[in-house]
This record gives sequence, C-alpha cells and structure tokens, in this order.
Amino acid sequence: MKRVPAELKGRDLILHLDHELNSDHLETVSGSHNHFWVDFEVADTRKARSKQRRLFFALLNDISIDCVVPAEFLKSLFYTQFQIYTGGRQISLAEATESSVSDAKQLIDLVIDFMFEWHVPFKEGYELLPRDEEYFLYQCCRHRRCMICGRSADIHHLDAVGMGMDRRQVDHSKRHVMALCRKHHGEFHMIGASKFSSKYHVPVEGLKLDVETLRRIGVPGNYGGDQNGTASNV
Repeated sequence: MKRVPAELKGRDLILHLDHELNSDHLETVSGSHNHFWVDFEVADTRKARSKQRRLFFALLNDISIDCVVPAEFLKSLFYTQFQIYTGGRQISLAEATESSVSDAKQLIDLVIDFMFEWHVPFKEGYELLPRDEEYFLYQCCRHRRCMICGRSADIHHLDAVGMGMDRRQVDHSKRHVMALCRKHHGEFHMIGASKFSSKYHVPVEGLKLDVETLRRIGVPGNYGGDQNGTASNV
C-alpha cells in the first residue's frame, strides 16, 4: 500500500501520484482509463502509540511460543514484510520512533494475518487485540474465530433472517454479521446487544462480508449466478 499526498476541494479528493498510471491496465480492470474506482484510507500521522507497541510484541511472543521461533527473528521478518508491502517504507516501534499510528496499525494487521492463516492461538496478546477495528472483526469472520474468545465460531446475523426463511435463498452480503462461538452467541441473545458490548468492550454493529468471502467460508446463500443457491465449502 503506497502512501500518496492528497488534498480536499469541496467534495473532490485530489491524489498526487509520483508516477503516471498505466492507462492500458486501468482500461483492462475498469473498462475506462478516465473513470475508475479507488480505495483510500486517511493516514493517522500521529506518532505510533505505546499500546500498539505492547500489542505487537505480545503477538510476537504468542507466535514465538507456538512456532518455537525467536521473537527477534519474527520482529525482523514482519519489519521486512511491512517494507515490501508499503513499497520500501521503514518502520520502528522504538520510543523515539517517527513511524505513525497508521504505520503501526498496518504492521499489526500483517501479524494478525499471519496468526489467522497459520492457526496460531492468541494468548498473551488477546486482551490487547483491537476488537473495535473492522479489520480484526473481518478476519474473525473469515476464519470463523470467535471475536470474544478465539474459539471456533459461527457467523451470527445481526439482521434477523426471519423465522422459517430458507437461508440458502438469502443474500448474506447485504446483512450485518459477526463471528461468535455458541457460548457467546447464546450470551449475546440472553443479555442483549448493549450489555454484551459493555461487558466485552466490542462493537455490536457487525460488518458486511463480500460475496467472495462468504463463498470461501461456506455460508450458503443466494448470491446471483449460483443456480443451486449455495456457497462452496472451504
């Protein structure tokens, strides 16, 4: 993810690139070289927080214990991965760092990706995990891990599907979901969303998953173009 300067003029966001875009590639992926969609995120340029540093090293310790790999090696590995991912930007979480909150967040996201992909259990770092951030909630859904305890989870619908409705005929990409194990799913319904949110310090608005993710994790539904109305299993 390359960071570029931008300016806001009314409702127009103007991006200043350091090189020309490949017009042939733009036309291939978007059908036009004049009009296309872009994703963007406003960078938080404040100095990286000490809480982010604690979380990063707590997660490294979890990986080190599970994979029997020195934490210092893992630190170097993820710093290098960050540099590759950001097109050459350096990062440091030392006290005198010049790295930003957004830089540290990206680094931690790379570590979280690794832990989910390689089924590394969250232990020491679990209490510090950013459960209020959409990315972590997305990964919990994607890997069917409970956002509260990390155990195997079901996809919990916050928008009621309706009694007697065939879930295979529902477009789940239009509904808000969260990943909860059966214990915490039951507790959610027992004490209600507000008390659940206060008890575990988590948002209860949920998030929407794209069709590709829903198919990947095996959530049956009517997603269009799928004649039998089911999603493929993982």
